[in-house]
Amino acid sequence: MGPEAFSQAAQVARRSYGRLLAFVAAGERDLAAAEDALAEAFEAALRQWPSQGVPRQPEAWLLAVARRRRVDGVGAAGARGRLADEWGSWGELIGEDAPEPSEAPTGLPERRLELMLACAHPALDASVRAPLILQTLLGWDAASIASAFLVSPSAMAQRLVRAKAKIRHARIPFAIPAAEQWPERIGAVLDAIYAVFGDAWVDAAGADPHRRNLADESIWFAQLVAFLCPQEPEALGLYALVLHTHARRGARRNAQGRYVPLSEQETERWDGALIDEAEHALRRAAALGRMGRYQLEAAIQSAHNVRRQGQAVDWAALELLYGALQSHAPGLAATINLAVAVSRSRGPVQGLSVLDACAAHPMAASHQPYWAARADLLARAERREEAREAYRRAIGLERDGAVRGYLLEKLEAL
Repeated sequence: MGPEAFSQAAQVARRSYGRLLAFVAAGERDLAAAEDALAEAFEAALRQWPSQGVPRQPEAWLLAVARRRRVDGVGAAGARGRLADEWGSWGELIGEDAPEPSEAPTGLPERRLELMLACAHPALDASVRAPLILQTLLGWDAASIASAFLVSPSAMAQRLVRAKAKIRHARIPFAIPAAEQWPERIGAVLDAIYAVFGDAWVDAAGADPHRRNLADESIWFAQLVAFLCPQEPEALGLYALVLHTHARRGARRNAQGRYVPLSEQETERWDGALIDEAEHALRRAAALGRMGRYQLEAAIQSAHNVRRQGQAVDWAALELLYGALQSHAPGLAATINLAVAVSRSRGPVQGLSVLDACAAHPMAASHQPYWAARADLLARAERREEAREAYRRAIGLERDGAVRGYLLEKLEAL
């Protein structure tokens, strides 16, 4: 296999997997079959591109092959005809002859939002809707999705398998719902967008082109959903949240590449224009009078902006916000953040009493933020030996070299 062909196939998979699958799955009731057809198209590319050359429009080539695989795979002639009719518009895009570089169309339609809304169908269990979007749109595996939602990989894999089986057996169509059906589906779409942004956030330095693209894509989708749903305060809240967070990306590392926590960042390095846009979106959300998770998270980020005017962060106010967040979206992350806020407003001993509630969570033992927060609170409470052990656990779980170095400095300081 030629390295250029392999590289091109990998780039297309990273760049356009979601777009391609969205088009393959349009009108479908069998997501697994659509995924199989696209997988076979990529396999054909790896066989043919090294000898025949990479098409000028590789996405169009893959789309044509996947379409043929899917139509040919439907058993009954009547079903094949129905599928071909549903995908008739493809003939205008790609043509009916064998896909060749000269036949590539100028571009692909944007159908990912339709597929997101389809994956959020109310017939599916609420806990699997956002994970299904991530697997469908990005090709994430169960382990990666499980990590984002703090559940075990085996449990997540079972949820996804059951969801796809239900789509097939209940004949749930992959079609964009009517506007009046959006409110009951929008929450899962927002959760998926935020999970994508969280994955991109791991690349603090912006050195990974794939994750850099994910950050831009998730911000774009958040903006698109906020625009399409102007009366949905949580859509505006998510848009404000990702903008607030992204505005501080450049301050997360110093000139030497050292990790800089939020409380120590140079506010001059924050993007003021993004913060202003985030504040505007948050005010619009608040005016709608329906509070939710993303508005609260955006408000928490907004509360740190007082440092731009040289003021101290109001940790008592943040404790209230984190408490409200825990009520709206209870979970391991919410409790950890509440414990940190309590420790800043009322002291580390009180913070530890809140954090102790996390210890029984099945994912706490392998969750780096839990051990990092615990280490900091123990150190401030003068429980040094316990703090050292917690720092060692946090360091062992951390994959980012800069954050690991920061935690090592904290450990050595004890």
